[in-house]
Amino acid sequence: MKHPAKSTHGVVHWLAARLEDRLVEASRQPDRGDISTTTVIIWVAAVAGALMIAGTIAAVIAKYNGILSGI
Repeated sequence: MKHPAKSTHGVVHWLAARLEDRLVEASRQPDRGDISTTTVIIWVAAVAGALMIAGTIAAVIAKYNGILSGI
């Protein structure tokens, strides 16, 4: 590249134009379908519940592993 400033200016101009287009589109259609707080709470609770169940199963297996290996 002989003229990095020239190519950098082109990239910056392209990014600015793209950002401007996105802002215009966002102002035309304000509802972008963002995830609600309730959905996030439900997902966090579901993942926490699954981790608790998996932890309980792992603890039970670890507790009885010695007994089962002697059979």
